[in-house]
Amino acid sequence: MPVGAVPLSRATRVRCALSLLVLVLSAVVAVAIPPRLGLDLRGGTQIVLETRDTEDARADATATDRTLEVLRQRVDALGVAEPTLTRSGENRIIVELPGLQDPAEAADVLGRTAQLTFHPVLGAAAPDEEGNEEGERVLPDEDGRPLRLGPAELTGAQVSGAEALLDTQRAAGWYVTVDFDGRGEAAWAAATGRAACAAPGDPTRRVAIVLDDEVISSPSVAPSVTCGTGITGGTTQISGDFTADDARELELLVNGGALPVPVETVEQRTVGPTLGERAIEASAWAALIGAALTSLFIVVVYRLLGLLAACALACYALISYAALVALGATLTLPGLAGFALAIGMAVDANVLVFERAREEYGARRATTVRTALAAGFRRAFSAIADTNVTTLIAAALLFLLASGPVRGFGVTLGIGVLASMFSALVITRALAGLTVDRPGGGRRAAGSGVAVPGRVRTWLERRGPRPMRRHRLWLALSAVAVALAACGIGVRGLELGVEFTGGRMVEYATERPVGAEEARDALADAGFPGAVVQTTEEGEVAVRVQELSNEEEAEVGRVLDGLGDGAEKVRDEMIGPSMGAELRTAALLALGAALAVQLAYLAFRFRWTYATAAVVSLAQDAVILVGAFAWLGRPVDGVFLAALLTVIGYSVNDSVVVFDRLRELRATGEGAGGGAGRRPFAEDADAAIVQTVPRTVNTGMGALFILSALALLGGGTLTDFALALLIGLVVGTASSVFTATPLAVALHGGARGQKPDRDREGDGGREPERERSAAR
Repeated sequence: MPVGAVPLSRATRVRCALSLLVLVLSAVVAVAIPPRLGLDLRGGTQIVLETRDTEDARADATATDRTLEVLRQRVDALGVAEPTLTRSGENRIIVELPGLQDPAEAADVLGRTAQLTFHPVLGAAAPDEEGNEEGERVLPDEDGRPLRLGPAELTGAQVSGAEALLDTQRAAGWYVTVDFDGRGEAAWAAATGRAACAAPGDPTRRVAIVLDDEVISSPSVAPSVTCGTGITGGTTQISGDFTADDARELELLVNGGALPVPVETVEQRTVGPTLGERAIEASAWAALIGAALTSLFIVVVYRLLGLLAACALACYALISYAALVALGATLTLPGLAGFALAIGMAVDANVLVFERAREEYGARRATTVRTALAAGFRRAFSAIADTNVTTLIAAALLFLLASGPVRGFGVTLGIGVLASMFSALVITRALAGLTVDRPGGGRRAAGSGVAVPGRVRTWLERRGPRPMRRHRLWLALSAVAVALAACGIGVRGLELGVEFTGGRMVEYATERPVGAEEARDALADAGFPGAVVQTTEEGEVAVRVQELSNEEEAEVGRVLDGLGDGAEKVRDEMIGPSMGAELRTAALLALGAALAVQLAYLAFRFRWTYATAAVVSLAQDAVILVGAFAWLGRPVDGVFLAALLTVIGYSVNDSVVVFDRLRELRATGEGAGGGAGRRPFAEDADAAIVQTVPRTVNTGMGALFILSALALLGGGTLTDFALALLIGLVVGTASSVFTATPLAVALHGGARGQKPDRDREGDGGREPERERSAAR
């Protein structure tokens, strides 16, 4: 060891080794494993199919699994690279088709039941004639002439295979050969043997091949076929006016077999590749710019400690990204935005520690950087744990109750929370152990940032605000804010997205910007008077209609193409009415569950008055955010739901930090200058607010940089997501001071018989360890 070198403590060596191991593994994983991008980022089509009951079969999990296997064969034949088919619940199948931009083709192939049947032709029929006998039916042949058909003599279940071929010798076009199994071979020979007994040209000499109630071919039995013998050999040829696509589709459907139960498309999303590329680029720039500004900010505020936090922030980004790709998590558009946001919020734990270290140093409870940091990590741990658990609750609810891309956001948020805790409590602590958190560190107190109280703290201590003297006024103003938000919901109404209303939403990118009124009038003239139109200055036009066929969508595209000097479809979403109602219910359940679970957790960790105040505050934040979007006319959709639940988690974080400090002041009596509970509750609440506001401001600035970059660079969905979080950031920060704490003060007046506050883990009632024990 060099002369004069100071040995590292065992704990520091362990943290350094663990940090290095995790970072090396994360780097290897990040380089070796490519990210799994959702369809909203790489482009493609996602279709959600729902199996339906029939008179003969129930659409249970077993039938759905069999249906999935049939669909897998059909998808394989489409030639889509890396398709994904999974069962969701008992009767839903999610099909992801990367790169496929024609949802109509996929939906037609996947949704057809492929009921292939072979019928004897009983004769020609009148145009309005119906089947006279049981089992008879009248269907037009491939040329549109009605035929009277007898009951099916064999079905597609007796077909062993089919192949589309081109007749190059006779130039007769495309045809499909069909191979029968043993039973099918005999049935086909019997059917063609009976038909061969009719005279040439007689309609009854034909056999009709019907696919899903449509005659696809009704060939006459060749003159060479003997009456009563029929076509033998187990192979026949279906000819007709087939194009190459028609022949291959028939081959696909016959080979795929009949679906065990019918399926219905309840949700369909198509995203063009350019939209995903723009979203990735925008999120990457937002993350880089936001992270750079956040790092610069914390370096200016916390000096050397801020530099260590900035290094830990870069490590956090690497670890969380590696965790995402290692777990095979799908990175979606909201998830990408969440990843960028989490970088800004990851600084929160570091700020909590640094602010506590400054307090310890300023109060002379610690005289060196080493002891101040040790006390800061120890005394901030309770608040760090509680704030992160509440965010994990929001992430878990998103994963359990949301669907599609929003579920991916829940995964990203959860991984980000865990990674941020590791980066703050292990990596930052390890870096501190290598620099300032060592014997002799007191000589560098000013440069480390610990000895500098900060402008916000200095201003607050000089002014000594007492906001809880007017706690009833703040509660009244909070009630006014909720009333204004409710008026927005009642007067303007909510612009519910297609996820919650059902219908079809198509988004186009035009060459020149198109005004909403201009597009609305043009679409009304084209036969779409009920279309809901939203536009942006960047030339994006979103059209939502309750029902829109593929032909009508093409007409909408032509109208916008003329208005915008060119229009490219970049997004296409269809939600069935039952699915929309289900998603609305799920959204309400997610919101209610978030409030209930947060209340239960906070009641466990704190007292019921704190828990009630915090939950009422975050419910207020949710109402205000929804009301703000109503007044602004912005869409309330699945991405908004992700933002709303994130705001709930962020809002309760601020309240938890204030209540954690309030609990500590009440338990130790530090704020009163004597024994526990000697000062009025309102005065302790004032002290808790003053002591935690610097953390709230500094943490909020980190998130503000990221969200501002997302709002400016994101465009479309990302802008709405960032806007919702920006509103939630401001409202949530204010509500912790002007709603949650005043309500706790008011509730405390009716709960004076309770025991003094105590930390559920037993820490809050102990005096802080002094310098000697903290330096261990």
